[in-house]
Amino acid sequence: MAQMIFVNLPVKDLATSKGFFEKLGYGTNPQFSDDKTACVVLSDTIFVMLLTEPRFKDFTKKDIADASRTTEVILALSADSREKVDELADAALAAGGSPAGETQDLGFMYGRSFQDPDHHIWEVMWMDPAAVEGQG
Repeated sequence: MAQMIFVNLPVKDLATSKGFFEKLGYGTNPQFSDDKTACVVLSDTIFVMLLTEPRFKDFTKKDIADASRTTEVILALSADSREKVDELADAALAAGGSPAGETQDLGFMYGRSFQDPDHHIWEVMWMDPAAVEGQG
């Protein structure tokens, strides 16, 4: 069985955050969702658990970072092409996200970033498979 990852993120407004990811084309798994949590399915092995801040606090004794002022993590997703990078980044901006940095275009690698409604930073990256194969 392939290893899976569940990224847990605190959110201020569950409906807004869930709606944001739905506008990007992602569904939720109702089996792991309720009025305090939404399990967003990014792929067969990647899930984002959106938890209301009080629910998130049940899992930690630490303060919850204010992602509008500090950065604890940058979440990076791969894309199959430059066009897919642009599609996802443009959809995120149209869905209420905000820019998080400059476009990175190194020819063999292309990426864009955005912030979700709770200011978590997401990067979407494409790398030319030929460039990857040439490494080593």
